[in-house]
Amino acid sequence: MVNNLKVIVLMAGLTALFVVVGGALGGQQGMLIAFLLAGALNLFAYFNSGNAALRAFKARVVSRDESPDLYDMVDRLRQRAGLPMPKVAIAPHQQPNAFASGRNPKHAVVCVTEGILQLVDRDELEGVLAHEIGHIKNGDILIQTLTATVAGAVGMLSRFGMVGAAASGGRTRVNPLIVILAPLAAMLIQFAISRQREFGADRVGAELSGRPLDLASALQKLNAAARRVPMRIVPSYAPMAQVDPLQAYGRGVLSLFSTHPPVAERVARLEAMARDSLAAPAAA
Repeated sequence: MVNNLKVIVLMAGLTALFVVVGGALGGQQGMLIAFLLAGALNLFAYFNSGNAALRAFKARVVSRDESPDLYDMVDRLRQRAGLPMPKVAIAPHQQPNAFASGRNPKHAVVCVTEGILQLVDRDELEGVLAHEIGHIKNGDILIQTLTATVAGAVGMLSRFGMVGAAASGGRTRVNPLIVILAPLAAMLIQFAISRQREFGADRVGAELSGRPLDLASALQKLNAAARRVPMRIVPSYAPMAQVDPLQAYGRGVLSLFSTHPPVAERVARLEAMARDSLAAPAAA
């Protein structure tokens, strides 16, 4: 309950930020338009969250006939989690990564990239998929898409303000501080929402697969590859991926505000889970 309240507050913060930028560009009328637009964006993201994420990653839904091993693995994991069968999709990226999206478990999608199918072994892939099923079970998938949609809109509106001010030769009065800092603030809100949710999905994923070390091994492989292999993706959708997909671009100081917690910390927690699971039978 407390966690959900925090998310509501953070989402309200993103919406308020969007309205502030609208006010900086168009005064009270701009604030009203931005408020109405924010509401429309949230409604759109709610009903089209899965499709929006698939479009962002250029992914396509596959059937069991097209990818039986992947489909059956997702099916087994979702049964263990007590969830409906999500759609299964593959994104045409060489960077190994994965994500889950949708407005609820009945309208969820689990997606992997072509690169991950070439990199990890079967047990590691199961760990990756269990992590994404964990996001669905924990109720993260809608929040991830809503924040991506609104944060992306904040950035776009800010860029529009800067371009408009430049094109007017200074005749348009825009507070440059608001326009410049708004995308950074939106990114920090995404950071606050996403960080703990990754740890939660790791924990649930490890419990579903029963092998925390396989997920830990996969995370290390994915993170190392993401530093070498770029992925062209709208930055606001980057937090949805299992590891930060923008690492190869060397974002400099922005890397300090990555929406993903350090992989080393995630691996350490999974290794601790594995030790605790071994110690439990001995204590019994």
